[in-house]
Amino acid sequence: MTGLECGDKAPDFSLLTDGKKEISLQSLKGCPVILYFYPKDDTPGCTAESCDFRDNMRAFDKIGAQVVGISKDSVARHEKFKAKYGLSFPLASDEDGKVCLLYGVWIEKSMYGKKYMGIDRSTFLIDEKGIIRNIWRKVKVSGHVDEVLKALSIVAKAA
Repeated sequence: MTGLECGDKAPDFSLLTDGKKEISLQSLKGCPVILYFYPKDDTPGCTAESCDFRDNMRAFDKIGAQVVGISKDSVARHEKFKAKYGLSFPLASDEDGKVCLLYGVWIEKSMYGKKYMGIDRSTFLIDEKGIIRNIWRKVKVSGHVDEVLKALSIVAKAA
């Protein structure tokens, strides 16, 4: 697990998104970025979280923020997920897990006594200069997007 903290420079990355477009943190510089890492497309918690971001896109757009979802799912799986739920923001595919490792979200989990590796649902608020301004780990989906918007509005006012 990396020790990323608020005030650190966000690690750059380059990943393929739905539509086989490439996205990098560098290409998003100049606007606030919400990176949310989630375990798997089309599962209950991940669907609820993604739909909450979708339903609040007008507020993110108003502030000029870019939302990017990242999981280890393939580009093809992201495309199906996006189409099924009408998601309007990019979903990036980190199939080899390098970006998950960079951000410290690839962790050992436990379910029914079995240990396995998986993505810790986490969100990073990165300002227009590429500095991490807020980190949410072990995210509980209910109310999370509202928390992100509150923090984003504070960061946007300070810019």
